[in-house]
Amino acid sequence: MPEKILRQVLSVPVYEIAEQTPLEKAPLISQRLRNQVWLKREDLQPVFSFKLRGAYNRMLHLTEEEKQRGIIAASAGNHAQGVAMTASKMGIKATIVMPQTTPAIKVNSVRNWGGNAVLFGDTYDEAAAHAEMLREKDNLTYIAPYDDEYVIAGQGTIALELLRQGKDLDVIFVPVGGGGLIAGISAVIKQVSPKTRVVGVEPEDAACMTEALKAGKRVVLDSVGIFADGVAVAQVGKIPFRIAQTCVDEMVTVKTDEICAAVKDIFEDTRAIAEPAGALALAGMKKFVEEKGVSDLKMVAIVSGANMNFDRLRHISERTEIGEKREAIFAVTIPETPGSFKKFCEFLGDRRAITEFNYRFADSKRAVVFVGVRTEGGFAEKEQLKKQMLEAGYQFEDMSDNEMAKLHLRYMVGGHAPGIKNEILYRFQFPERPGALLQFLIQMSEEWNISLFHYRNHGAAYGRVLIGVQVPPEQEEAFEHYLKNLGYPYDCEQDNIGYDLFLKPID
Repeated sequence: MPEKILRQVLSVPVYEIAEQTPLEKAPLISQRLRNQVWLKREDLQPVFSFKLRGAYNRMLHLTEEEKQRGIIAASAGNHAQGVAMTASKMGIKATIVMPQTTPAIKVNSVRNWGGNAVLFGDTYDEAAAHAEMLREKDNLTYIAPYDDEYVIAGQGTIALELLRQGKDLDVIFVPVGGGGLIAGISAVIKQVSPKTRVVGVEPEDAACMTEALKAGKRVVLDSVGIFADGVAVAQVGKIPFRIAQTCVDEMVTVKTDEICAAVKDIFEDTRAIAEPAGALALAGMKKFVEEKGVSDLKMVAIVSGANMNFDRLRHISERTEIGEKREAIFAVTIPETPGSFKKFCEFLGDRRAITEFNYRFADSKRAVVFVGVRTEGGFAEKEQLKKQMLEAGYQFEDMSDNEMAKLHLRYMVGGHAPGIKNEILYRFQFPERPGALLQFLIQMSEEWNISLFHYRNHGAAYGRVLIGVQVPPEQEEAFEHYLKNLGYPYDCEQDNIGYDLFLKPID
């Protein structure tokens, strides 16, 4: 299979539509990582992602009859734009089914290229099922986003450019969703420059390739994180998986905060804003360097796209400092006496900046404060600070990796409410569309009272909601049944230490 892909890559006339993107040296990142780092700028393509390469190669192989009938695709963004632009250039009618939650910037881009954007469902899977129905109904040709030899070969043209632009590369880091990009790049690299390592990078909560390679077969993830929506795939493609088994050297998984930090890194070196999936490869490179302690290597990260709503930058910037380990978040118990806050600030000293301090009176003897502290020395400095707090007699909890705290608690510290009975706490993901909250409330029994609610828009396809509900013990089974039928992803936060310290009702 890799040999076949390479032969196709060598004959793809991709530059009839795509650009040969720059391989840019990243001096700031290189200095920090103590390696020679380059960024492959696929975000500079006409549709701001690499996807048009594969879409164009696939559509070059359509028969005249297929072109006359038209094509259809399902996508939450970048593939949609690649297909729409290619169809426009080739004079082919294109229908693109996109989830209703797709950001307007991506929907408008498809329509600006002349594509018929059909909005259906809340998820990619629902949109794909609807696209399949329309394909059969209207006898259209389906353009797959990654599980197709022609698409993979189109993406593989990036590898040829890397071989021309970068001499003797040691490691190439590639973002992985369905696997089409890494299949194309690795199939070429391992035949032309076998000593160059190819490392795939996935979010920890959407690691379908990582799990498949571990299991030796394709697996379906029970749930998929949606922060890096460009790679939010539950099962890797059949063809990409077969190629990855022989051509991909290893996989790295990263956290949301680490992706946010990589977005900032790319901005500081290029003044370009990558989408989360576009910064994924760099996040993986940084983790790779940290864990393996390598230096003086020639490394490339594929910046795969820049299609992101401007509103998301607020959320990303808030998470960046933690991702860089330059901020730590703690719940610290201090005496409820005059001057205790001043004493705590004096303990931190004038070399550490307090980034936030949230507090509300709740107890006459002690106060639990939510505090953010600048830690320029990274993980080592945070551990040193924890040791010093213990020695000074402070009780604390490290909240830096507590997702509920970072998404909700830091914005709503308000004290423990008295007199609330049978409260249970859940964190939900709501599709960002009209009626989503109403659907939630309509299905909820009137016997259950909402006692806590926090929602904050992050400019993404899904909103994050924290809800406290009063459910009598005899109604708990019915409530569990309601949760399962609702269809929204959720996590129980009843045992979260942040709930105990800041929000749990007083008996």
